[in-house]
Amino acid sequence: MKPIVIDLFCGAGGMSEGILQAGFHIIFSNEISKDASETYRKRHEQLGLVQGENTWLEVGDIKNITGTYIKRIISELKDFEENKNIEIDAVFGGPPCQGFSRAGKQEENDNRNLLFKEYLRVINEIKPKYLVFENVPGIIDIKFKSFVSDFDNEIYKNKNAIDIIENELKKVEYNLLEPRILNASNYGVPQNRHRLILIGFRNDMKKPKYPKEIQQKITLREAISDLTNYELDNKKYQKSSQKGRTKNIVTNKTISEKKKYNNELSKHYNYIEERFSLLNEGESNSQLRKRLIKDGLEIIKYPNLLEYLSNRLTTSKSEIVKKCKNISKEKKLLDLIVTKKNSRIKLYLDKPSNTILTLPDDLILPICNRICSVREFARLQSFDDSFVFYGKRTTGGKARKNEVPQYTQVGNAVPPLLAKAIAFEIYKVLK
Repeated sequence: MKPIVIDLFCGAGGMSEGILQAGFHIIFSNEISKDASETYRKRHEQLGLVQGENTWLEVGDIKNITGTYIKRIISELKDFEENKNIEIDAVFGGPPCQGFSRAGKQEENDNRNLLFKEYLRVINEIKPKYLVFENVPGIIDIKFKSFVSDFDNEIYKNKNAIDIIENELKKVEYNLLEPRILNASNYGVPQNRHRLILIGFRNDMKKPKYPKEIQQKITLREAISDLTNYELDNKKYQKSSQKGRTKNIVTNKTISEKKKYNNELSKHYNYIEERFSLLNEGESNSQLRKRLIKDGLEIIKYPNLLEYLSNRLTTSKSEIVKKCKNISKEKKLLDLIVTKKNSRIKLYLDKPSNTILTLPDDLILPICNRICSVREFARLQSFDDSFVFYGKRTTGGKARKNEVPQYTQVGNAVPPLLAKAIAFEIYKVLK
């Protein structure tokens, strides 16, 4: 029988894909978002994981899920009826990280920052052999003025989450490896994505290791040239994405993509494409702004953008051309050309992608001068092409607080190949 694991805060299923690829069976998982849960459930059905028979996805707040409930659900699964005393080999989990993200406000009292307490509670109630905790590197930055232990009411003063987690786990007889910040690009993912990883093990279990880095990094061109019509000879990564890496648990075969799902391209106005074309590879909007202030802009080369500027400013094109040559004193004009979105960046063609985020217009494709499709984002995260994302493609405004559209599902995910590398280290010490 395969080793048995639980995946908490599973999202659309990036961590789960890697866990399955490493040789585990996911018996229980939890996710609060209905949008992400739909994607997760349908993917697992595709892989032979059937709700109520050999697995269970609990959609709801982890605060309401106890170890006793998890054990009861597992005992009622049809395929495990003869084994009522299943021991959980590992618990994986990445509590929502927006509260810790260096891209956010990093406020101590953000409720999302306390979800790791629930993770610790479940660990104590389930007592798995191993645990994996994943989060953004920014989790090490925040110190809690006062944090009360759920285990013995100890009060931590000015301690960060990692120190608290380590100390709390010791109380329930777990050891932690030294925390590591891993870059997904070192594990076959075509993306520079840094994640803080904690690997823990029960005091009576063998000590695991962190995965070794691979030497060859996958570039943006190697990852998505078939989707963008970039020229390329080496298509090994693309072919493995098309063939699939995650096996159906019944057939023991991967699932090849039959159709390009989630590959709808955004239709940009011509002037927006010209705006994107101003960026050099690897250049951000803030860097572009500085370059234009220094060198000026031959706006005549960008007729659609020139037309847009002339209409917006109700100024003649000849006057716009003149002002763009010495644009340092023309803040309003510069804002219209570059926009105020400083985080936007154009990706390098022959390097791994920058970190995939939840907002698609933060990253611009070179040559194409457009944002990525959901499928292209998924490729850069190392999802199989047969993995379909459900729900709205994107959303905005106040809806972002409640909805988890496809772009967000991809952007929030743990890259499957990174998860696989970590999970396989646990798999090796269990065998």
